[in-house]
Amino acid sequence: MTGSRILVDADACPVKEEIYKVAFRHEVPVAIVSNSHLRVPQHPLIERVTVGSGFDAADNWIAEAAGPSTVVVTADILLADRCLKAGAAVISPNGKPFTASSIGAAVATRAIMADLRAGMGEGIGGPAPFAKADRSRFLSALDEALVRLKRQSAAR
Repeated sequence: MTGSRILVDADACPVKEEIYKVAFRHEVPVAIVSNSHLRVPQHPLIERVTVGSGFDAADNWIAEAAGPSTVVVTADILLADRCLKAGAAVISPNGKPFTASSIGAAVATRAIMADLRAGMGEGIGGPAPFAKADRSRFLSALDEALVRLKRQSAAR
């Protein structure tokens, strides 16, 4: 699949092993982007990108590299928004895709939750714990996104 690539916001990503598995099957390169050194498999399709500790350094690298032939894996809603605007497909680690039609509501909800936390402290709940069903949904979503990119690439 020429030109396609998976970009991973890797510091807190719970599905890196799943990403490798799908990437190897589709023969798609993966950039594991993080603020600190992470262990990654020694494989020609895997690139480790360590960006340093600057604020949003990993997000900025991913957003600049994102485009129509990339799939971005991130739980960061603001990064997802930037990558969608660059034309990338974006999937959260729980397998839910971010789309042009869903990102506005996600950004608004994020802002509301941040305001609530600021006013009430950290006592209000965060995201649900990562579950086995999330892992399965993620594998399906990533596979579907790569198949869609392959079709789009073949149509050009």
